[in-house]
Amino acid sequence: MLHKQYINGIFFVALSALISIYGCNPFSPAIDDSLPKDLFGDAHTVDGFFQAFRAAYQFKDTVSYGKLLAPEFIFSYRNYDRGLDLQWGRDEEMRTTGSLFASSESLDLLWGNIIDSTGTDTVFDVTRAFSLDVTLNISDVLHTDGRAVFHLTRSTKEATWQAVQWRDESNF
Repeated sequence: MLHKQYINGIFFVALSALISIYGCNPFSPAIDDSLPKDLFGDAHTVDGFFQAFRAAYQFKDTVSYGKLLAPEFIFSYRNYDRGLDLQWGRDEEMRTTGSLFASSESLDLLWGNIIDSTGTDTVFDVTRAFSLDVTLNISDVLHTDGRAVFHLTRSTKEATWQAVQWRDESNF
């Protein structure tokens, strides 16, 4: 018993020494500084919001994706099979997108031209073309394209943009 406590004590001291010598948390590695900063977008601008959205899909990052959605977020789309317009809130969106991220090998989202936009420093509406390839495996790639209609808000002009509403007008 004493021997086990001694080994645990040495392990704790060694780990503490390594952490203090290197000044890092081994359980939270540093972000790779060699990656371009604009790769992940800066949601302080509308264009940066869309870059961040694309990066969240590309890297299948639900944490980054969640930061782009307002608490009162609503996603809506047309279910052509049922002939209905359907919608869900932020929690369901996060579950659905998390499942998409987990079940796909890769996601390739490309934003196209802005079809329509209007707004102020704190409210912005934008309709934008998009194309999305979802690779489930090497022989199963789903493709959709269409338009996405976003209603973005932010509390001040210094804050980041968040989607309050997203209407998917795709062919999927």
